[in-house]
Amino acid sequence: MTREGGSPDGGTPADGSANGFPCPADPTGHGPTVGSAPADVLPGDPPGGRRAAFVWAVGTCVYLVAVVHRTSLGVAGIDAADRFHVGASALSSFSILQVLVYAGMQIPVGLMVDRLGTKKVLLLGALLFTLGQAAFALSHSYGTALAARAVLGCGDAMTFVSVLRLGFRWFPARRGPLIAQGAALFGVAGNLVSTVALSRLLHSAGWTPTFLGTALAGALVMVLVALFLKDHPEGYVPPPARHVGLAFVRRQITDAWREPGTRLGMWTHFTCQFSGMVFLLLWGLPYLVEDQGLSRDAAGGLLTLVVVANMVFGMVFGQIISRHHGARLPLTLGVIATTAAAWAAALSWPGGQDPRWLLVLLCVVLGACGPGSMIGFDFARPANPPERFGTASGIVNVGGFTASMITLFSVGVLLDATGDNYRVAWSSVFVVQAVGTAQVLRLWRRADRLERERIAVSRVESVHRTAAVVGE
Repeated sequence: MTREGGSPDGGTPADGSANGFPCPADPTGHGPTVGSAPADVLPGDPPGGRRAAFVWAVGTCVYLVAVVHRTSLGVAGIDAADRFHVGASALSSFSILQVLVYAGMQIPVGLMVDRLGTKKVLLLGALLFTLGQAAFALSHSYGTALAARAVLGCGDAMTFVSVLRLGFRWFPARRGPLIAQGAALFGVAGNLVSTVALSRLLHSAGWTPTFLGTALAGALVMVLVALFLKDHPEGYVPPPARHVGLAFVRRQITDAWREPGTRLGMWTHFTCQFSGMVFLLLWGLPYLVEDQGLSRDAAGGLLTLVVVANMVFGMVFGQIISRHHGARLPLTLGVIATTAAAWAAALSWPGGQDPRWLLVLLCVVLGACGPGSMIGFDFARPANPPERFGTASGIVNVGGFTASMITLFSVGVLLDATGDNYRVAWSSVFVVQAVGTAQVLRLWRRADRLERERIAVSRVESVHRTAAVVGE
């Protein structure tokens, strides 16, 4: 008989966990052991393999298209200002509302994913961001366009947490860091499509054909999800959720939030992500063109550099963390410190305009922001049992988008207040970073202690369970 939440014969739970918690990577980098040999795949873990890679790729394609939709305004900011006859503050409202909806949806989406599964949530998300992008393409008034971006943000919000949960259901627990960074790489690829393809298409085909074309891509991924995506492998069906109602929802959120690892993950995401995201989402192109005097093509090349650097850092960070979990905090603090130093150099350079090499350096450093924020999920995952993965991931994901929303608003307001002084406007980055860094340092020790305690328990129980099975 299969125990609820477990495997046949009472072995390790079907999610590869002990006591309901995933067995995280050992801080030494060697992973949990059974006997004396490292166990890269624990008993009961999902098998991974080609089938898992294919299903996960379908899910990440949805995320890729969602990011194309999300970042499409970043290369059309100046065109949007002309089309809707708005200033800097009103222009920033497009991205602020989109990010506000995204951030506000993260915890509800996490609960939806835990309750309904990945496929249903991804289908709904793809439908919403496709409708939002199509409406944005046809909008001629500021109000209609604003509503369209809100619908788009709602659909976009349903993608990343769903893809994370999909990966955790199809791959062994030890692959968690690579899954998170791999999903982020698909988002970076979507960013690359925006900065390279959409920017050129916008100036050759025009506003409506460009945005309608991206909406068609959303319809295509909906078909792929409907035909090929499955929530979990055969034989690894999670136990049905027995609890419903507001009391369960409150308990799910409260239990996830009480974990220091969840809050540490949220503040890591908050502090690392926002600087690069704000640069790509809206204010990077105007800053490079209007303040630094670059041509649109040159500015587009630098935005592309941010995206390419993001991809490289993502692959490097994923490999490092999957082998050495102890590198998470040093990498996080390194990203924060390097980003602050790059902005300080760019904003304090005498003469008004920075040398090209400094702008290149700034863009390379901003490329590390996205991969740095993904470390937040690696703090939260070991702190929560599998049935809370979606909820905990939603809480973490709120962090970076809240910081991005604050910074988008601050930059727009300061630009209007100072007569388009980008140096003053971008200085708001340092305030947001200071708040987040203080919280990361405050939570780290407690989260690390609890994680190590769980690692010790998981390793002992894995050995005992394996011995019991051998004895039978």
